[in-house]
Amino acid sequence: MLPKAYLMIKSRSAWTPAVRSSAYGANASLRNAWRAWKNVPDRVGPGLFPPELVVQVKALACELPAQHDVPLSRWSLEELTRQVRQSGLVAQLSQTTLWRWLHEDAIRPWQHRCWIFPRDPAFAAKAGRVLDLYQRQWEGKPLQDDEFVLSADEKTSVQARRRIHPTLPPQPGRPMKVEHEYERRGAWAYLAALDVHGPKLFGRCEATSGIAPFDRLVAQAMTQEPYRSARRVFWIMDNGSSHRGQSSVERLQSRYANLRVVHGPIHASWLNQIEIYFSIIQRKVLTPNDFDSLDMLADRLQRFERHYEAIAKPFEWKFTREELNKLVQRLHLPSQPRALAA
Repeated sequence: MLPKAYLMIKSRSAWTPAVRSSAYGANASLRNAWRAWKNVPDRVGPGLFPPELVVQVKALACELPAQHDVPLSRWSLEELTRQVRQSGLVAQLSQTTLWRWLHEDAIRPWQHRCWIFPRDPAFAAKAGRVLDLYQRQWEGKPLQDDEFVLSADEKTSVQARRRIHPTLPPQPGRPMKVEHEYERRGAWAYLAALDVHGPKLFGRCEATSGIAPFDRLVAQAMTQEPYRSARRVFWIMDNGSSHRGQSSVERLQSRYANLRVVHGPIHASWLNQIEIYFSIIQRKVLTPNDFDSLDMLADRLQRFERHYEAIAKPFEWKFTREELNKLVQRLHLPSQPRALAA
């Protein structure tokens, strides 16, 4: 609970609402009384704070605590409220009011998420190619009906964990119960490719990731119709060790004349739609993880592929070229096209 001493903080710049008192005296009219401030000529309304104060508080919320010599990594609502009072911006402010102000602009300083700053020198150009393909465009021209776009990657170390006591199904008033302790039954490297406009899925479990397992995934898709006889099949992939660099381009495109390798920017797997499918796998198949064997895990993954194809629709991808340009400008990244090494 906050100490009462904060009410005694004095500052020449502090705002103090005069809800129950009037700068014009006890006999002042209500019309004048509710407009009175101790240090400003008027305000918005009873119990409200002036807009300029709200702006200053929101600006403070968008700064790191270290900038104000506060030993915190991020603000909580309580700590931010205390800092606003101690900074002299306002003498009295409730957490409810502060939350309402921040909520107006979706400011949540108590939250954080990790990210990797785009440092690929050709980030904009490489990302643009991927986004164009999601919109069925390539080099400024629309794709034909017999041209396809596949997104591929590996999900490494997919473990099979056998619980030491059986999992109990849900009951009225009781959720499913999963034993905390388990025995490791091995792990797969799960490789998958998704037709982003299908959706059509190709997946396989391998003992390990690498060039040979990834090539088998490519063969699994490219030897089937309509990809085998397609005009072009664009394979979007990241820069993982099994399919990065010019060597992977030459290796794959020499085997399949209609295959085109499209590498995304370095450390930008979020542009690869197969990662969305992997997140679905994690939620719907692997959580909770309770498999007696690797064979049981592989069977579940393969059957889910067919289940997903029957019920899913293409992802509604909203990050477009326009959004990319905004990101480039906001991060001050180079936006001019560069020579791409695939």
